[in-house]
Amino acid sequence: MNEPIESNWLLCPVCKSKTRIRLRVDTVLENFPLFCPKCKQEMLINVKKLNIPVIKEPDAQTQSR
Repeated sequence: MNEPIESNWLLCPVCKSKTRIRLRVDTVLENFPLFCPKCKQEMLINVKKLNIPVIKEPDAQTQSR
């Protein structure tokens, strides 16, 4: 019949605490802005087959006149 699909909580790559996002095995995310409520950081991540690499982005530069 219907087999339960495995799902896990998405853990913050910085502090390893639970976020408010739940992932299934078949979830695919690209350039997803993940916010961690514990460490208050936001980062871009990709998710494929529960593998979660963080996308490194350069810090914003201020514009000089």
